[in-house]
Amino acid sequence: MVRPLAALAACLWPGVSEAACRLALILALDVSGSVDEGEYQFQMTGVASALTDPEVQQLLFAMPDAPVALSIFEWSSASYQHVIQDWVLIETEADLWAVHDRLKGWVRSPAPEATGLGAALQFAVEEFKRGPVCWEQTLDISADGKNNDWPIPERLREAGQLGTMNVNTLVVAPDFLVKYDKDRVGIDEMATYFRERIIHGPGAFVEIALGYSDYGEAMRRKLIRELATVPLGYGPGRIPYRQAGRIPPAIAPGTPR
Repeated sequence: MVRPLAALAACLWPGVSEAACRLALILALDVSGSVDEGEYQFQMTGVASALTDPEVQQLLFAMPDAPVALSIFEWSSASYQHVIQDWVLIETEADLWAVHDRLKGWVRSPAPEATGLGAALQFAVEEFKRGPVCWEQTLDISADGKNNDWPIPERLREAGQLGTMNVNTLVVAPDFLVKYDKDRVGIDEMATYFRERIIHGPGAFVEIALGYSDYGEAMRRKLIRELATVPLGYGPGRIPYRQAGRIPPAIAPGTPR
């Protein structure tokens, strides 16, 4: 006989009982013309260090029988999206450090200069379709400028073409704004653009990096927020009833394992 909680979960999230993981997470990295070589290195090393941060690791491995699936791609214009790390289940520290080493050793390829946020969103939709079945799908997209290519991202959202994936953004403020925008008018305007036109789904949010030198710390904060979503009533062998933002005390950030 099916338990009431399991029946409810099956109704609310078809396929959840067969899901291989709790979260399918895509990191999408901006490599458009506004990102110079030094900034590119800050971005790649920042992602690598954020993924292996102790608090992030604690959350990644908090539910060993329901791991996180990870994929990483870089993007620029409408015609350029390139997979850096194909889908991998992060089940062990070895899995995670393999991704870290791949990022650290990655060599940048020539890419068009345009900023195709809409096309990056479309690419992510297709990546989720070929990825593992998980309880949730989250796209974590980094950018340091507004869309200037086709398609227009907000029209995709309005047309329902983003599906059920959540879209969060990490907005990188240019160094000149960090240095001279003392009242944060320009920085706040950038955040507003992404908040109104890019993010998507319940609880979606915008994280700010104050220049690329702050990228790693901003990504760490962002990952902690994205991973700190634990199913209510979770336990080994149990079908989850999900509730965002609730972290059982035993696996709350900062709690020893």
